[in-house]
Amino acid sequence: MNYVLYNPLASAGKGKENFEAAKSDIDKEFQEYTAVNLEEYKPEEFFPSLKSEDKVLVLGGDGTLNVFVNNIKNYNVDCDLYYYKGGNGNDFLEDVKEAPDQKLVHLNPYFKRLPKITVNGMTRYYINGIGYGIDGMVCEVADKMKAEGKTDINYASLSIKLLLHGYKCPMATAVVDGKEYQFKKVWLCSAMNGRYYGGGMKIAPGQDRLGDTLSLSVIHNAGKLRTLLIFPKIFKGEHVKNKKMSTILTGKKITVTFTHPMALQIDGETVTNVTTYTVEA
Repeated sequence: MNYVLYNPLASAGKGKENFEAAKSDIDKEFQEYTAVNLEEYKPEEFFPSLKSEDKVLVLGGDGTLNVFVNNIKNYNVDCDLYYYKGGNGNDFLEDVKEAPDQKLVHLNPYFKRLPKITVNGMTRYYINGIGYGIDGMVCEVADKMKAEGKTDINYASLSIKLLLHGYKCPMATAVVDGKEYQFKKVWLCSAMNGRYYGGGMKIAPGQDRLGDTLSLSVIHNAGKLRTLLIFPKIFKGEHVKNKKMSTILTGKKITVTFTHPMALQIDGETVTNVTTYTVEA
């Protein structure tokens, strides 16, 4: 049997519309299927019922994928899993697609090795990356704006606004596979499984999500003007050329500690009041 799991909350509440728009493409791959609303399904009933010959397609964005992988992790599922583009940022798809117009991805190879984060007493798996620093603050502020009913939120302009007014640079200590590093004036300190996060920011251009290490990307040691100038280069991964401001460390276990509490984001979902986190490949 084939299943299509869609998230009605994806893409700022347009998940059902995205599912309807995708039906013609889905029908080419799955002539017959059962549609399942992710807001209503029960993982403890759904996953044990799957057979090896079944196929499951997840339609949504990076946040939907994050929820899905954390739901499935406790079950022995050996059927084919697929992903169809249905969110706003779609950083996972940007990282793995082989053609510019590709919308469908076979998930199984990417689910064999997933990193996990431990933060504020919680441990969970993630797909793309952990954003700690100004990107975490951007997500925190954006969440407050959404709670106030605002829908027209431009994350890039919000980042620039906070960079100029509001964000206070902490110091950071990073321990990568047992080796300690110190950073001053930290703007970003992101632990990446993929190359992209934040809706197309190529923060870790050399990261291989099928490898066995993670990349810690740090933007540091600079004032507001220099950081503002390098910020647009992150979208093309060109920030790494500036060795004085950009540092990339790779390892299997990474712990980051800031000098004062900050928000971080896990595949776009915000966790507030964080001083330290640990990720493991």
